[in-house]
Amino acid sequence: HFSLPLQEVERVEVVTLMDNYSDVLLKDTDVIKRPHRSAGGEIPTDTFLAEHGLSLLVSVQKGGKRHTILFDVGYTSMGVPHNLKQLGINIKDTGIECIVISHGHMDHTGALYPILEMLHRPITLVAHPHAFFSPRYVVRDNGARDRFPLTLVKSNLEDHGVEIRESKGPTLIADNTILVTGEVERSTDFETGFPNGFMEQEGELVKDPISDDQSIVINLKGKGMVLISGCAHAGIINTLRYAGKMTGIDNVQMILGGFHLSGPAFEPIIEKTIEKLKEADPKIIVPMHCTGWKAIKRISEAFPAAFILNSVGSRFTLE
Repeated sequence: HFSLPLQEVERVEVVTLMDNYSDVLLKDTDVIKRPHRSAGGEIPTDTFLAEHGLSLLVSVQKGGKRHTILFDVGYTSMGVPHNLKQLGINIKDTGIECIVISHGHMDHTGALYPILEMLHRPITLVAHPHAFFSPRYVVRDNGARDRFPLTLVKSNLEDHGVEIRESKGPTLIADNTILVTGEVERSTDFETGFPNGFMEQEGELVKDPISDDQSIVINLKGKGMVLISGCAHAGIINTLRYAGKMTGIDNVQMILGGFHLSGPAFEPIIEKTIEKLKEADPKIIVPMHCTGWKAIKRISEAFPAAFILNSVGSRFTLE
């Protein structure tokens, strides 16, 4: 174990500002509250936007003190700002201490600049150094290269008053109540990364390990680990193991976020992933974003009591 001094918290709250799925008919449970879609007895004419992206507003409470961070900012420039308005959340009033970027892909960075303008104050951005790297590509089966847009540009961020905090290793934030994993150690034999991901180095096209992929870890008092992943390009089981190794936390209370099990390259490892997730025995499991419909369906079957279907606007509360 790294013996990182991750502090226990009494309460964790996660609000889904963006995900791939929106459903206003889902019901509340003791863990999740769905947004109420009426005002003064009228059903509104506007509703949430869903897109192939992820953004989570994460708050923790320790000893009466609340800390809030923003984890990723969705794909489009309009999605997260629109959903904040639908939720009645003024981002300036949330007291967010920093923005954490899980990795440099556009579906996690899209609304960054509009949000910085809405905050209208200096803010820290936590990212792996490779999140700023370009060019990166998806190489299609026919050899065609699709270039990832470069959305994280240091000079642009600094112009917006952003203090960039880069680290390959783990970073403690929010008075040591939230751990950003940094680069995830890859130990499983079945989570082998994104086969179509490439990057250009010294004029050569080489495999992109997406080494900037990172997640966040919270230690909920008396309950155990809350693990929140962006895409888990490093593998959700690798991420879970690494989080446990860093913190020494054995019990897993909740795993939520993108597990990247979508499409023909990843569907073959769905069953192996579920097998290993069962060993971890999470009390709550919420696959989001890039997990994919087939994997989400299988996880719902494998974890009938623990599974929760996420939807834009949903608020999770653990205490």
